[in-house]
Amino acid sequence: MARTRTGSLIVGFVTLTGAALAHAGTPASLHGQVDDGQQPVAGARVELRELGRSAVTEGDGSFDFSDVDAGRYTLVVNAPSVNGQPQPRVEQHVTLQPGQQVEQDVDVGGKGATTLQALKVTAQTTPAILARSIQQDAPNIVNVLPATEIQKLPDVNAAEAVRRMPGIALESDTGEGRFVNIRGLDADLNGTTFGGVRLPPTNVASPLSGGRAVAFDSIPAGLIGAITVTKTNTPEQDAEALGGTIEITPRQVPPLKDRFLDGEIGGGVESLRDSPIKDFMLSGGGRFGPGNAFSVIGTLAYFEDKRGVDDIEGAYADDQANGTPDKVMNDFEQRYYNYHRRRLGYGAELDYQPDADNRWYARYFDAGYTETVNRQRLTYNLFQNGTGSASVDPTHPQGFIDPTVTFDKTLRDEKEQIDTRVVTLGGENDFHDFRIDYLAALAIGSYNKLFDYNSTFSTDAPSTVAYDNVSDPRFPRFSTLAGPNPLDPANYTLGGFQNSTEHAHDQEYSGAFNLTVPTSFFRGDDEALKFGVSARLRDRHIGIASFKARTPSLPLDQFVTGGPITFYDGHYQNGPNINADTLRNLFVGSPALFPEKNPLADQQNAAQGASTASENVYALYGQYQFQPLDKLGILAGVRWERTAATYGANQIVLDANGDFVAAVPTSRGHSYGDFFPTVQARYEIRDNLIARASYSKTIARPGFNQITASILIDPSADSVSQGNPDLKPTTSNNFDASLEYYLNDSGIASIGVFDKELSNYIVNKEEVGVSFPNNGLFAGFTGAAKVFTYGNINSAYARGVELNYQQKFSLLPGWLAGFGAGANYTYVDSSAELRPGDKELLPSTSQHTANLTLFYDLGGLNVNLGAYYVSKNIFGVGADPSTDIWSQPRFSLDLGASYALNSRMSLFFSAKNLTSTRLKFTEGPSNARPIQREFYDQSYSLGFRVKL
Repeated sequence: MARTRTGSLIVGFVTLTGAALAHAGTPASLHGQVDDGQQPVAGARVELRELGRSAVTEGDGSFDFSDVDAGRYTLVVNAPSVNGQPQPRVEQHVTLQPGQQVEQDVDVGGKGATTLQALKVTAQTTPAILARSIQQDAPNIVNVLPATEIQKLPDVNAAEAVRRMPGIALESDTGEGRFVNIRGLDADLNGTTFGGVRLPPTNVASPLSGGRAVAFDSIPAGLIGAITVTKTNTPEQDAEALGGTIEITPRQVPPLKDRFLDGEIGGGVESLRDSPIKDFMLSGGGRFGPGNAFSVIGTLAYFEDKRGVDDIEGAYADDQANGTPDKVMNDFEQRYYNYHRRRLGYGAELDYQPDADNRWYARYFDAGYTETVNRQRLTYNLFQNGTGSASVDPTHPQGFIDPTVTFDKTLRDEKEQIDTRVVTLGGENDFHDFRIDYLAALAIGSYNKLFDYNSTFSTDAPSTVAYDNVSDPRFPRFSTLAGPNPLDPANYTLGGFQNSTEHAHDQEYSGAFNLTVPTSFFRGDDEALKFGVSARLRDRHIGIASFKARTPSLPLDQFVTGGPITFYDGHYQNGPNINADTLRNLFVGSPALFPEKNPLADQQNAAQGASTASENVYALYGQYQFQPLDKLGILAGVRWERTAATYGANQIVLDANGDFVAAVPTSRGHSYGDFFPTVQARYEIRDNLIARASYSKTIARPGFNQITASILIDPSADSVSQGNPDLKPTTSNNFDASLEYYLNDSGIASIGVFDKELSNYIVNKEEVGVSFPNNGLFAGFTGAAKVFTYGNINSAYARGVELNYQQKFSLLPGWLAGFGAGANYTYVDSSAELRPGDKELLPSTSQHTANLTLFYDLGGLNVNLGAYYVSKNIFGVGADPSTDIWSQPRFSLDLGASYALNSRMSLFFSAKNLTSTRLKFTEGPSNARPIQREFYDQSYSLGFRVKL
């Protein structure tokens, strides 16, 4: 009859992800039965402590409380004395939602209370309150965000949704959130699961190129039931979570609903190009069969946009040592983008639950997108690609004059597909003396670049150009003083054409088996021993093909379309666009015009881009959750993981002229094991005031590009670039403490501190003066060479503070009771020796991240204004601090609003990126040396939601 708090949390998640969004003001009710484990107990006194209400059980042990206001209460049960001996008092928390009917049975025979609300909820619930209750009852530190909260702001994918939580920093690209950093650690170092199954990466271009990060922009928000961020891992979770783990829980059938249907249809416009947005979501299912033992749910989410991006990029000569003035540029690019993305996610689950003790399920999930890219680029080739000269403009001391500038007009015409698929079979069985749960799964992540045509039209004669990138570094100004006009198509001829394709496939078979044994050595209803074993068997391969052509000398004016383009808020002109269809059709229809230019170079690219990996992780764990003292809960245990891997690639050999000679396949094995202990303490100072302290250990395996056996041997440059198969994984000893004060209406005020002490952190490494034998693969090396590789450093750290506050001001009179506010702030201080003797912030560490939400929720009207801020961070590590690439601070503001026409239908409106926030990168930490500034303008959507 007893169920642990952990079990209640699990069924709580089922309730949360299946709960219908409703804010009914109707009272709740609570009823149940008191027994001693063998028979009903009559005459027991049952009390709701906070309300001062009590009842005495009938002859059958039953009790009933009706007309109870929604909230979190302490249920206190005092049983009659037996043979003159008083019986121990039993206390249990219970959360009641508006209009909910909850059955809670209480066992006074030593096993505490059994919460059955996840199975016996008979009215609509408020998921925000339930999510907060899950967080409060969890034995470790977690944050939970249900789908009903996600849809309140215009977050179109999982990355944009999870950034609203404390400790999260978002990496954006092309106007959308993509990768997620947790507590100052980059996306390659964190874990992601879907329904408990680890997700493989899909986008091969992770921020620090480790190839392990999940690209969250492939997961539409409409597919999500809830998101949980685990800050302190328990032994039953994968240890590969240096910063934390993000769990995406699929939607579930609402409890005790025979059938349901949720739908959303919307549309809008992206204002930069006045391009359309299409948004659609449908989720439905129900119960059937004898006793409604079977349930099925299906979800479909589709989002399409034709997003425009205006971008400028530049590079600096950095040649001051030779007398070149500071801020002289190597090149400057004006980029005009049009993206067309169609994001599709769908999933289904079939459950069979014949009774409260047994459940089996089958689940399928598929999410991804197809995207085409049209990039029109005008390039100023300055400083003769690093060998020219530029002088200070005598008429404008803050500007420069470059007499040897040439121009390129280029078109990128690309199409790619990203997809994630997960198939899961599993079950759980309660034999009362013990419980088991198990699953087997296959997860596949794939990236396919179907084509990537790049054509370049160039001018022949040089031009003299004056430019000023000092007066206002945000908008460098250029003026052609003499020579060809860069905006006239007649000045350009076709000088380059190439195409490439790529396929990356990452799949993992996994299985897990867990055994939970309830115990009663101490007090409390959540005491249990838990053991488990698991295995993850991973295979990964990447292959590319490239083709660079000799091109006919065709004039650009044969391929232009439309009129001259003025963009970037009127700051820049690009001339007319290049017609992608005309060029592509010419290449496909007349291949004889485009013979292969350098077959050896194409072979080198293919060989250099090919890699394989087989990585298997085996694990077992044991943990004990118990309550040694009144109000003190402990979860302690240890996990052991064994990694056995083989990484394959090619050793690329070039001759003394830098030409491709050979590709020699190579592979290296790598295996290691480690223990990951944890102790998590949870103390209830009061019913709504929780203190936590924990220690845990986690791991991040080396990135695939870092541990690869690939080598590029280039005698012409006296250099060797290689992976390091001997890299050790990075581990972290994590120390956490928090204080959480839970308020009414899913409110919270909390503070948390954390310290992550990292060992064997991986950094770029440059070795000079390395000697190689002048034979075999290294034939041609006659002197000292440079080696570019990766290495471990002994220690690094990430430490910080998290603050979180959310409250609805429901005590205000009348219509003012609808107002509320939420805010969270995270500070992170991190450090690592990125270069010898040079300690810097860890790459991707933003020292400051914050969210602020102002909302109104009353009478069917819900309005949310959400602000997000992330401070600057190191995006790429250079040769020295002055050449590090920094992502500059971003502040964005979004609006979401909805109005309920009735209990089933509502209208919604959203406005995204009201601040027209730029994505900015600089050379060095200051704003004075920008190398990229792109922006997107606002997006507006409106639509209709229905719940049946």
